[in-house]
Amino acid sequence: MKKALATIVLALLAGGGAARAALAMEGVPRYDHIFVIIAENKSFARMAAHPEWAPNLTRLAAQYGSATSFYAETHPSEPNYVAMLGGDTFGIRDDDAYYCKQGMKDSFCGRTGRAGYADHSISARSLTDQLSEHQLSWKGYLEDLPAPGSLMPQWPNAEHPAADKPLDLYAAKHNGFINFVSAHDAPERERMAHLVGFEQLYADLASGGLPNYAEIVPNQCNDMHGLSGANVPADCHGTEALVRRGDAEIGMLAGRIMQSPAWGQGNFAIVITFDEDDGAFGGGPQGCCGYDPSSPANFGGGRIMTLVVTNHGPHPIADPTPYNHYSLLRTVEDAFGISEHLRHAGDSDKGVVAMAPLFAPGSREP
Repeated sequence: MKKALATIVLALLAGGGAARAALAMEGVPRYDHIFVIIAENKSFARMAAHPEWAPNLTRLAAQYGSATSFYAETHPSEPNYVAMLGGDTFGIRDDDAYYCKQGMKDSFCGRTGRAGYADHSISARSLTDQLSEHQLSWKGYLEDLPAPGSLMPQWPNAEHPAADKPLDLYAAKHNGFINFVSAHDAPERERMAHLVGFEQLYADLASGGLPNYAEIVPNQCNDMHGLSGANVPADCHGTEALVRRGDAEIGMLAGRIMQSPAWGQGNFAIVITFDEDDGAFGGGPQGCCGYDPSSPANFGGGRIMTLVVTNHGPHPIADPTPYNHYSLLRTVEDAFGISEHLRHAGDSDKGVVAMAPLFAPGSREP
């Protein structure tokens, strides 16, 4: 018995500690890195109907893993980003700034007079708290963030324009981290280390100094969202143009990650998902795993494309299990050895399960 215990301990030490241990939770092996790339407002049906618009996503789906029944929680964007990190929308049902409260008068708080308005500043625990407690690192890589750690709701904006750039390239409504008090009230030095732009992403990829968990959020021209107004590029509006532009961006990002020194070390996954669908291909269920059609903040955000690209095989895998962003959070928790499942991520009785088939096959031994 003592010899067996010693063998297990030595194996864990040899594998680089807890983050590299082979012991699986819910069938999900330990991961060294999980990077989530988030795109905007396109349904699974629309993407499936036009594979020629998205050659990179089509190729990755055919070569790696695809969750073919994956759903968002609600509309619009912001509560879905919050759900990915906190396991709940916390009653948020609009895109107001992270600091908005009931009755507040502010140009970035347009819905605060509505009955039942939820505080957008969330004091509850999030994935980042869990990661920090387990000595694991995290970053938000946010394209066109005006400065590391910035608390600006949008940039450029009317008060802070940028020459030759359209307004609102960066939008905090697509930065779920900033809604949590632990992030926006953190000391400036901490925010600057955790919330960074794409220049830092490229530097980290080149050096191999990558966080354990990251969310990568392109700007509103490159994430398929789109903009209007002055200085907006021709391919930053219109469905086909947006999908083509976003697909090129995501293909570039995935390629740079897969070419980085860290890709060949340990277990690494790139998750590509969307915040919500675009409502254009209605019919059928709009959510899964505990969604409530009568809830103003959890009524289902539609079926969306979600891919899992790992640095191990076998591939390809098309997994028809119903999943949502709570399932993704639960999977990330499992993959990093975190037994606590935050809020709806723990709703096993409602069908929230880990995405084990997409993360487990052929995982590398420590």
